[in-house]
This record gives sequence, C-alpha cells and structure tokens, in this order.
Amino acid sequence: MEKENHTYDIQPAQRLNTVNEYYFSRKLKEIAKMNAEGMDVISLGIGSPDMPPSEETIQVLCESAQKPDVHGYQPTIGIPELRKAMADWYKRSYNVDLDPNTEIQPLIGSKEGILHVTLAFVNPGEQVLVPNPGYPTYTSLSKLLGTEIVNYNLREDNNWQPDFEQLEKMDLSRVRLMWTNYPNMPTGANASMELYEKLVDFARRHNIVIVNDNPYSFILNEKPLSILNVKGAKECCIEFNSMSKSHNMPGWRVGMIATNARFIQWILKVKSNIDSGTFRPLQLAAAQAYQNSERWHEEMNRTLYRNRRKYAEEIMQTLGCTFNPAQVGMFLWGRIPDTYSNVEELTEKVLHEAKVFITPGFIFGSNGERYIRISLCAKEEKLAEALNRIKRIMI
Repeated sequence: MEKENHTYDIQPAQRLNTVNEYYFSRKLKEIAKMNAEGMDVISLGIGSPDMPPSEETIQVLCESAQKPDVHGYQPTIGIPELRKAMADWYKRSYNVDLDPNTEIQPLIGSKEGILHVTLAFVNPGEQVLVPNPGYPTYTSLSKLLGTEIVNYNLREDNNWQPDFEQLEKMDLSRVRLMWTNYPNMPTGANASMELYEKLVDFARRHNIVIVNDNPYSFILNEKPLSILNVKGAKECCIEFNSMSKSHNMPGWRVGMIATNARFIQWILKVKSNIDSGTFRPLQLAAAQAYQNSERWHEEMNRTLYRNRRKYAEEIMQTLGCTFNPAQVGMFLWGRIPDTYSNVEELTEKVLHEAKVFITPGFIFGSNGERYIRISLCAKEEKLAEALNRIKRIMI
C-alpha cells in the first residue's frame, strides 16, 4: 500500500513567542564551542559557587542515601526536619520567628518558587511590578503565564532603590505582586530596614503582595536583614531564600518560602499539582547544612569572596569602569566608560580578544545597558589570569 506524502505543520504554543532562550543558556553554548576549539575561556558570568558544601552536609547525604527506606516519594510540604532547620536558621540569622509547620514551604530552587507564587496570586491579564534592572526570570515567567509586566525603575543615583514617588503616580489597580530583591542582583545594593519599612507600607496601602528574593544576604554582608523583620510584614510579604549561594549548593536545588500560613496553603495548592517532594537524603543533608558553624560562613561567604573581590575590582578599573565599593553579594557591578557605544562592544571585545566572559548588564533590563557584572565564582588564580589577559588587550 502506497503511503500518502503528508507535510506536518506543527507550531509551538503562542506563549513561546513572548520569551527567548535564557541568555546564559545561549551564551554558554557559544563559550563551550570556543573551549572545544581550544580557546580556554575564563567564565566570570554566572553566580554558581565553585566550592563544595560543608563536609558534614555531604556526609549526611551519603550516609542517608545508603539506607533502603529513603527512596520513595516525599511530602510536597517537605520533611519536618528540614522545615524546623529552616525556621531555626531564620531565627538565628534574622531574628524572625516562623512556625515550621505552617509558615515555611521548601522549594526546588527560587525559579520554581517564582512560577508557583505567580500562579497562586496572579490571574492572566493582571499586573506584576518587576524591577529594571532585575533578575530576568521575574519577567520571562510572568510573560509565559500571561501576566502583564509593569517595570519600575532602579537607578544608580537612587542607590538602586525603588522610586516610591514614581510608584505612587502609577495606576496600581490591577497590580497583584511586586518583585523585590535585596541585597540586589545585579547591582549589589544592600537592604536597609528603612527600605523594607517603606515596601511594607506601600504593600499595605495598595493591597499588593511584596515578594522579596533574599539569597545574597550572607555574602560580603556584615548585617543580614529580612523583610520579615518589619512588624506586620508577614501579612503582606513573601520572602524567598536559597541555599545555592550562601551554602555552596546551587546544583542541589533547595530553597524556601517564608510567609503567613494562608499564603503557604495557596502556594502549596499549586506546587502539589506540579512536582513531588525532594529526595529525602537531600532534605536531611540540607537540614544539616543549616547547622553550619559561623566559622564556615565567615571563611566562605566573607574571607573567600573578599579576596576574590579585589581581583574583580582591579578588572573593573582596568576596563575603565566605575563601581560602588559598598555593594555586597557575589558579583561586582560597574558602569562602562562613555567611549563605548554599547555594553556589548566591551563585553564581546573582552570575550573574543581576552577570552574572558563577563555579563553585559542589558540582560537585566534597559537600566542595565551601560553596565557589566563580574561574578566572584572563580578561584583566585583564574581571576588573576583573567585580569592579566584583560590588561594585555587594554594597553
């Protein structure tokens, strides 16, 4: 029997037209190709800690995984040991009281949390406030879910904080969420209680939920803060936290949400229909990691990054960039010289002539178009080599 020739015309969902492949996903493929050709590119782009978690954390994972009865499905709400460890850590770290049974939800990373929170709070066509510059996933996931993006400006002359006068002039009637991120990524601007108090007041008056993404508060930062330190914040705020940066566990995919019990139940209703609980040994190991000593965090999150930061600052100066030395976190954010027509003129020159990858700020929004970001997630010898390579091309 002769088969008919048939041309299929299968099209993707229209929502894919609203987003592009993640910038780092695309760029790392280009860098992998360059490395395959023997170019030995030094990547100072992504904030993926290059050091391992504490020895105790790894030991608990290995010992737990040997047991025969730990390999089944786990509760979506997370095991009690992990939730209690998270609550205890918030009390020690921020002096914030959380009920481990009702006010904490473990996550498979913050990206997942962005999806779940948006689905739980925002109807298609409603609005969310997204910082410019800001983490690209706030924008891309909102677009995929049919949510309307309303950008609010962060500017260097305002220390990368929201302009509340400008926000008050906006039509906020359809806004359901406001994404904030302090200590800020990509700019390194630190949090303050004054800022958090203003955000909570703004949320209360406009019936908006503030979602504060807070994974950088322990890196090169002497005084970690939580928005939940503000009186009444738990009623109108959600805070994300993550083990990726502060505990050297980016590939483990362990994060958390802290908020009031009602919000947790709404988020759980979404999450329980999308994924299942994390592998039990991994949760037990994460609970152990929350018990890391102050000495471990001092060595990792302060001493190690402080030494690396010196090289990043010299790279910035070699490139003619200016930066605020008070910024915190695992990146260094700097403004490029006016002699460049755009930021990629500089970053592509550095990539292809010095074989060093640094991140152009435009990927974080239009207010980042004249900036670059250098990651501190590279060993000192790599940073030193990157500096030498860049010095040679900038002569």
